[in-house]
Amino acid sequence: MIYRFRAILDTHEDVFRDIEIEASSTMEDFHNAITQAFGFAGQEMASFYVSNEIWEQGEEIALFDMSEGGDTVRTMSETILEDAVWAEQPRLLYVYDFLSMWTFMVELAEITDPEPGMPYPNLMYSHGEIPEQAPEKEFIAEKIDGEGNFEDDEDFDADDYEDLDFDENWN
Repeated sequence: MIYRFRAILDTHEDVFRDIEIEASSTMEDFHNAITQAFGFAGQEMASFYVSNEIWEQGEEIALFDMSEGGDTVRTMSETILEDAVWAEQPRLLYVYDFLSMWTFMVELAEITDPEPGMPYPNLMYSHGEIPEQAPEKEFIAEKIDGEGNFEDDEDFDADDYEDLDFDENWN
């Protein structure tokens, strides 16, 4: 089976690539296809994260297992694409270069049969130019209200120690 994905760069401009790849390929093969499609050298650390319909970051599938002790993470070279993505679980987040944080939303668009003679992975379509630098992320302080819901915390002042519940001179 062939998976057809759209990888969208998390930026204000429309920048995306449509990639076909065999479902039996490794996540590392998919990582290489994405880096080549966007013109990266492919020499930086990267991870996929299983995601849901609102693009929340889930389980990590890392390029290398950098964990310590008994904790291990799935690695791209040992994870088959169809074991991480399928019709009911079609979304991944992909982060390339943890210093620059190139972030992509990757979604399975279609599952199809292979075309005879077609080499895979295959870059089907390319739209938009990748910027020279990774887009900056906007982080918003959040807190949980009494009912467990998230709210923007626009009144938070990190320099206001009077309302914090600790002794700043504890040491």
